[in-house]
Amino acid sequence: MRTWPAYRTLWVFLLLGWTVSAADRALTGPVVTWMIDNNVGFLADSDKPYALGGLIGGLFFAGYMLTQFPGGYLGDKYGHRTIITISLVWAGIATMVSGIISGLVAFIAVRVITGLGEGTFYSNDRSLIAEQTPQEKRSLGMGVVITGLALGITIATVFTPDLIDLGGKVFAADQAWRMPFLVLGAATLVVGVSIAVYFRRQQHGLPYARATLHMLGFAAIGLAAIMAVYFVGDAAGLSDLWIAILEVALALMLVGFVFTRRNTDVGVVLKSRDLVLINLAFIAVLWNLWFFGFWSVSIVADAAGSSFGRSALIAAFNAGAGILGFPVGGWLSDVAVRHGGGRKPLLIAFTSAQFVLTLIFGFVIAAGGASIWLMAALLFSASTFFNAMQPIAHAMIADIAAPEHHGAAFGMNNLIGEIGAVLSPAVSGALRDATGGWSAAIFVDAGLILGAIVLFLFVREAARSEVGPTGRFRRAPSPATVSSSTG
Repeated sequence: MRTWPAYRTLWVFLLLGWTVSAADRALTGPVVTWMIDNNVGFLADSDKPYALGGLIGGLFFAGYMLTQFPGGYLGDKYGHRTIITISLVWAGIATMVSGIISGLVAFIAVRVITGLGEGTFYSNDRSLIAEQTPQEKRSLGMGVVITGLALGITIATVFTPDLIDLGGKVFAADQAWRMPFLVLGAATLVVGVSIAVYFRRQQHGLPYARATLHMLGFAAIGLAAIMAVYFVGDAAGLSDLWIAILEVALALMLVGFVFTRRNTDVGVVLKSRDLVLINLAFIAVLWNLWFFGFWSVSIVADAAGSSFGRSALIAAFNAGAGILGFPVGGWLSDVAVRHGGGRKPLLIAFTSAQFVLTLIFGFVIAAGGASIWLMAALLFSASTFFNAMQPIAHAMIADIAAPEHHGAAFGMNNLIGEIGAVLSPAVSGALRDATGGWSAAIFVDAGLILGAIVLFLFVREAARSEVGPTGRFRRAPSPATVSSSTG
């Protein structure tokens, strides 16, 4: 009788981690939409509420972005299990605090702090899967686990209206928005503690105290830098969009600082031509993810004139598609490699299908009077291909980078990619304020996806592995897998 392998248990726990952390970051979009619709909270007095709402979302991702590379570095130093646990507990506490504080600046600061903690999860999750999963199931594992991202965004999108209704019964009507943060933050804290117990059974004496202090040091610098840019930009009278652009410039300064340290143990990651191409393409990937993740409820509500609750249900077709797309994409990628092919053709094919469907969705929105079910079908179809391509790209990163550099490689991938997440909510919100509709923002999104396809075309996969008689992979030695490809 076949036993349940330990790596699959790991997949389940990491999937739960993705679910709660994704719900924490995704709930801000529906909450902001509700505030705009009801003219309450931080957005009541804004003359450009969509741009301000987008900035709030973008500043979260500024924090999330700044700890991507440090998170990978700390995972390589203290252990990936250590940083994953700290990240989830941190995110749970910070999300609950988001539902307690009052005032725009305080809320922004706490959301930045939440992002700084959550930003360390991705690189360590991807690295731990690559380390613990048989190579012939690597892409499938990454796809199954990151399905939690789709689950979390779906939960936040579908249930935020119900949690706000519950909040209206517990708090004053204009304070109802607090309840989603309190409930989902508590859920994240429970999952974080559960994962800590699970990891303790595998490895005793994880250095939580030292790693937390090191994380706090990075977070303090990140928080000070992000809030300084916000205050200076606000005092100078800059628009919310320009503040978001300055936050991206801050992140690029971090990338430049890291890149100049050419003699560090991660120099091969930073100088890899193929990893750089994937990382740049991921700006479009993260732009698309959080354009629809943040604004999909508002897009559907504007286009169909439907209620907040019904719009959330239709918008959930975009997030829910990942439940199918993530694992299927990962599985197909592994099948292709086992049969002597590569991952790249599937990556390009799926991204191209997403581009075409997103373009069609933009024309449907621009035409006006869109059928709510046509929108649901297009959102689901485009998102299925979009989610299927991500674990394929993740597996390519793991194939290209040497194992000892996985944390740094995935950290840099998400650091660069999060440029799109920072700008997307703010730029799209500004376009909505300027044009009175969402079609322009959708066409911008489609254009960026097309750019990602072009970049993927020039990526060289790692040397093809051979399959031994047991069906397990034998890695063919090559410069790409030993020290990462350069050029």
